[in-house]
Parts: sequence; C-alpha cells; structure tokens
Amino acid sequence: MNKLYSVAQVADMLGVSKETLRRWDNSGKLRSIRNPMNNYRFYSKEQLRQFEELSFIFDDSKRPQIIPDHAYKTIELFAGAGGLAIGLERAGLETILLNELDKDACATLKANRPHWNVQCGDIGALGFSPYRDQIDVVTGGFPCQAFSYIGKKMGFEDARGTLFFEFARAVKEANPKLFMAENVRGLLNHDGGKTLENIRSVIDELGYTLLEPHLMKAIFYRVPQKRERLLLVGIRNDLAGKVQFCWPRPYQKIYTLKDALKAGELFPNDTPVSAGQTYPAKKAAVMAQVPPGGYWRDLPEDVQKAYMLQSFYLGGGKTGMARRMHWDEPCLTLTCAPAQKQTERCHPEATRPFTVREYARIQTFPDDWQFRGALTSQYKQIGNAVPANMAYELGLSVVDFLNRLCGETDVLPAGIPLQQEFKFT
Repeated sequence: MNKLYSVAQVADMLGVSKETLRRWDNSGKLRSIRNPMNNYRFYSKEQLRQFEELSFIFDDSKRPQIIPDHAYKTIELFAGAGGLAIGLERAGLETILLNELDKDACATLKANRPHWNVQCGDIGALGFSPYRDQIDVVTGGFPCQAFSYIGKKMGFEDARGTLFFEFARAVKEANPKLFMAENVRGLLNHDGGKTLENIRSVIDELGYTLLEPHLMKAIFYRVPQKRERLLLVGIRNDLAGKVQFCWPRPYQKIYTLKDALKAGELFPNDTPVSAGQTYPAKKAAVMAQVPPGGYWRDLPEDVQKAYMLQSFYLGGGKTGMARRMHWDEPCLTLTCAPAQKQTERCHPEATRPFTVREYARIQTFPDDWQFRGALTSQYKQIGNAVPANMAYELGLSVVDFLNRLCGETDVLPAGIPLQQEFKFT
C-alpha cells in the first residue's frame, strides 16, 4: 500500500508552510488527495518522489550496525547539560574531557556521570596540549559571535576574543583526526556569509579540511521536534583524502508530540510527573481558548487585541504567540523558557507550559537524566541542548568514519594517561 502523508508532515519534511502547500495544490505543483470522510488532505509517497531532498523515504535498505573497532576518545567543549555527550556515549565514543562554564549545567553532568572528567570554568583557562595526538575528535557547539571583518580572510590570531577562537585553539593543541561543531542555522548567512568565511579561513590555517556545512532537521532522526542545527565537520588534512565522512541517514518516520510524552516507540512509559512553570490566571484564561495547533489568530478578535496590544496592528504572522502544540505533530523548536510570550509552547491539552520532564522528553533525554539548578536554569539547559537521539546518529557517523579510517591506515596512536586534572588559573 502506498503510504500517505498529512499536510503537516509534508510541510515539516520540506521545510515549507502549510500555506505554501495550499498554493502548490491550487497551482497544480503538488495536488493533494482528499479524504472523502473528513475532507482532510494527504499526499501519497509517490507524489513526493519529485523532491530530491526526500529521496531517503524510498530507501528501504537495512541500516548497517556500527560498532567501534577501537577505543575512540573525544573532548567536548561547551557541553551544556549533556545532550550531545549522551548521544556520543551511546554510539560508543569515550568522552575524556568535558568543559562547561555554567555551574548548574556542570552539576547536571556530574550528577548523571560521576566518572566523567567535567572541568567547570572558563575555557580560556584550560590547556589541551597534554592531549595532543591522543584524541580522535573534538566536539562542541560554540556560540556564534560576530567577527570583525576587515576586508580579508581572518586568521587564527584575529579570532581572539571569540569563543570560536577557543574551540579552534583546542583543535590546534589536541590535533584530533576530526572535529565536529554544531551551531544555529543562521550561521550560514550571518553577516552576509562573512562569519562562515572567516571560520573557514581559520580552519584552513589549522590544517583541516572543512566539509560543506550540513543542515540537520531533528525530525528526521527520531526527535519529535521541528529543530534545525548546522553541523561543521573538519578533517585533518593528512587524513582528508583517505575515507569519506558520511552524514547520518534520515529515518522515514516522523515522530509527534504524542510519541514524546506518551508510552510508545520512543519511550516505554508516559512522561514522569515533574515540576513546571504555570501561567498567571489572566494569561491562562486566554490560552484556554486556543485550540490544539492554534495560536493568537484563533482567538476571538477582542481577546486578540487585548492580548497582543500594539502587536495586533503590526505586520508579520507572529505565529509563536499564544501558541498551543498539537498531539499529532512534532513540537516547535524548544526555547530556553516555555512561557515566553513571543515563543509560546503550551501543552496540547492542559493549559500550562511543558514541565521539565516533558521538555526533556521532547529533546529525547532519557527519563533518568536529572537536571540541577533552579527551574528556570533547568529549562535553559534543556532548551539549549542537542537532542540526544540526533546526537547518537552523529556519533554513529563519527564512529563509522573512524572505523574506516583506522582500517585504511592501520595505525593507532600510542596511549598516554588521559585523566590528567587541569587547574584553572
């Protein structure tokens, strides 16, 4: 039987709005199929064959099992609450050092993995030379700060004062086989593309080949969330031509909020009860009127005006305001706070923001991963994290690359003690 996809699913898969699909329907570019019982619109799998970016839904080949052939070691910078580290650990990588500035995030890492070497403090005070040639990969999501642009490609020394410089310094000192950095999609066009050009020039100076930046949609990697992250992978020049790095293969199934919060394929039980923020009574009265999947435009006009104030008369859709999620769709990208007016993430049924454990489920953290700090800090840690399931797929790609690389070179570095403690100055 030819699989059918809903309008919401196809919109998410193609990264377009439902309104765009309606226009395509009217123009004949992509005609929908009507369900005669309820008039809902669907698309057949065959109809989507015209979109090259969706070619993976026709690949029914079995996924290969990827297991590390050797003990591969990583350093993770800007580690946050551990979303990326969890995924890499599940893929079989051994994290030798994690660095994070936020004290609550450090406490989270230490509480869940007491054996991890978590160094809490300013990355600028941490040295990586003792790890030189003993690390396979350096990972982390450096914050994207604007670089000054002076009419030429920026060099390594010119990057001082940015957190990217500290990431680059760790790569320079540790000399790993490859590095993997994640960032926001906006880095692609930040400052007219100059920021990425400068990053590329620094990486080239370090002796690494930067692969074409890769945009990953979390919904394709067993994450019930419409989240996008930009991945940068660099391979040391002496290794760059030996084997090809393969990005994770997307999954054909897209999971929904129901998959995140209820027992099913992603989790064996419903979301555990936990603390969470609440709405003030006035706001709760407004949010109670928003239907599942709706937002402020679904309110009565007088309520819209009272809630939106001057924003009601401004342009733009402002679709994040007074927004309630839908059980049958992936959640919108989680932010650092679930009750902000501009980026509302209301529970699909109860009139409240998501709880901490619901937030964590949407990011595919395991239920036994505990978060430390005040409630606002826990939300921030989760909202900033790399989804654990997507991180696992990235880890498998790294392991696959290293397996094939070691098979090609048949050379492994000599071991030295790697649990050296660093003191911050």
